[in-house]
Amino acid sequence: MELTTALAATSQQWLVEKWEELECEPLRPSGKVLVLDRILGVTDAMGYEFLRTHPEQRELLARHCVNALSSPNITVDLPGLVVNA
Repeated sequence: MELTTALAATSQQWLVEKWEELECEPLRPSGKVLVLDRILGVTDAMGYEFLRTHPEQRELLARHCVNALSSPNITVDLPGLVVNA
């Protein structure tokens, strides 16, 4: 398995576990949850204030989001429900 594929898989699994830990709800009526949905849900559940005051958790979330999408950077727009990679 290629290193980037392994990193993506590990980070996607971290998002699944964090999603469940934070008891996030699916955004879609179908109940299907995509990686982008998990990023939005986890970021929203962790919240701005928590992430602002816990830089280590903010960095961990950012690292897993970037790895999960195999992108050098991403932008999470919670009000618009958009993740740009």
